[in-house]
Amino acid sequence: MSELQKQDTEILAVSIDPPADLQRAIDRIARNGPAPAFPFLSDPGHRVIGRYGLLNPGNARGIPHPTTLVIDRQGVVRWKFIEVNYRIRPTNEMVLEALEAVRGGG
Repeated sequence: MSELQKQDTEILAVSIDPPADLQRAIDRIARNGPAPAFPFLSDPGHRVIGRYGLLNPGNARGIPHPTTLVIDRQGVVRWKFIEVNYRIRPTNEMVLEALEAVRGGG
């Protein structure tokens, strides 16, 4: 991201995993490169995940669909990428384009 985008953007990771498991994930990532520069938030009760309709009804453990959202300052979802296969994720370019569109540049 550009410096301007960094000033206007907040990245959060939300998971149903407890904080200790999230820390292990962060540590695993950091062993192979830099640690994530954004918080990992625990949502075991699905309050946030459920609010955005991301629960996977076919999963008995309540694991949500892998999702990337771009949400504006008013809380409106302006762009989303939802996938059943956790291995398929949006590219950085796709997310950056969505951010630029919300900022009014696209």
